[in-house]
Amino acid sequence: MPAFWHWFVAAGTILFIIWCVWLVSWSAKQGPQGKADEALVGHKWDGDLEEWNNPAPKWWLYLYFITVFWSVGYLIAYPGLGNFKGVLGWSQTGQYEAEQQAAADRFEPIYARFAEMDFAALASEADAQKLGASLYASYCTTCHGSDARGAPGYPNLTDGAWLWGETEQQLTTTIGMGRNAIMPALGASLGGDDAVDNMVNYVRSLGGLVAADDAAGSAQPMFATICSVCHGTDGTGNQMLGAANLTDEVWLYGSEPEDIRNTIMNGRNGVMPPHGDLLGANRTKILAAYILSLSAAD
Repeated sequence: MPAFWHWFVAAGTILFIIWCVWLVSWSAKQGPQGKADEALVGHKWDGDLEEWNNPAPKWWLYLYFITVFWSVGYLIAYPGLGNFKGVLGWSQTGQYEAEQQAAADRFEPIYARFAEMDFAALASEADAQKLGASLYASYCTTCHGSDARGAPGYPNLTDGAWLWGETEQQLTTTIGMGRNAIMPALGASLGGDDAVDNMVNYVRSLGGLVAADDAAGSAQPMFATICSVCHGTDGTGNQMLGAANLTDEVWLYGSEPEDIRNTIMNGRNGVMPPHGDLLGANRTKILAAYILSLSAAD
């Protein structure tokens, strides 16, 4: 914080506290003067209900003073006066780091013990799966849903279709380092609306959604020239590139003609953010095994 704002905040806070002390002290001295009838302020309701100018009870005033003194003690002990950090040296960052370290000291030995297990065995170990479920709930549900069935653009983790593969290395790489899928816009390359419509029908025929007709068949040479680089000549995809299998029943962005047309015309750029720094190697392995188990249990 710049020096000006430090002194602005500090001086303003101190002056306000002094003003509060003066105000409470001044108010405590105010009260009725002279005759008792002169203590009436002149407000009257329902004919005989009148307001008196009586001082506040002593215990009430004492509470105000206690509050002021408490605030002074707080500002001495904790941050609150500009750049002054307080005699206790507390900060929210320091507290967060201390809590993180305490959690690591408690749980990391447990994570390490499970991480030493074989990956296939880990995917069926009950206690490890409870930890994996907890990790999933904390880090994955925002995109993939609490039931892991995903949403348009977010893979369903229970269907057995893996864009980037389901081995230990593939899953831990996906979680730890993230993924960036790149489906380029191909409308211009295909050469017009009719060619795009034919490609839509051809792609849908690969997945068994429609029967291939002559128009769809006419797109096959273009598919072999442009699309097979990623999706393969038979349309079964390529896990090394994250290219989807176009012959199964799984459609990440939807299987309707308009969905596929939008994908072809505008491309897709799905992003799986990296979680390695958040999780560490041990928790990444446990989470990967849990995610693999979701597919096996479906």
